[in-house]
Amino acid sequence: QVQLVESGGGLVQAGGSLRLSCAASERTFSQSAMGWFRRPPGKEREFVGGMNWSGGTDYADSVKGRFTISRDSAKNSVYLQVNNLKPEDTGVYYCASSLRRAAGRLVSDYTYWGLGTQVIVSS
Repeated sequence: QVQLVESGGGLVQAGGSLRLSCAASERTFSQSAMGWFRRPPGKEREFVGGMNWSGGTDYADSVKGRFTISRDSAKNSVYLQVNNLKPEDTGVYYCASSLRRAAGRLVSDYTYWGLGTQVIVSS
């Protein structure tokens, strides 16, 4: 069972940046896709971005050009750089690991989940 631990969230002003980290208990992304989701207050969990096993990325339209996913295989970690934050980016951000190689956009595409890290963007 893969364990995922997110960190790096916090309170930031609009226009600011954060780097979210996701540490995996084992090397997962050499054969599997990784994803980032968020749950805005009072809403369902939604897709933010994903990276497939070969390093290709996909992003939701709402974050394209502002968010970037990267990974460090030596550290078994994946990152989400979030820039030019907006109040609507507020939410709990989750890292997820898939059993598939391609990064899907659905919650059901992913098998393992972290507990999340809170991001609050003030206007």
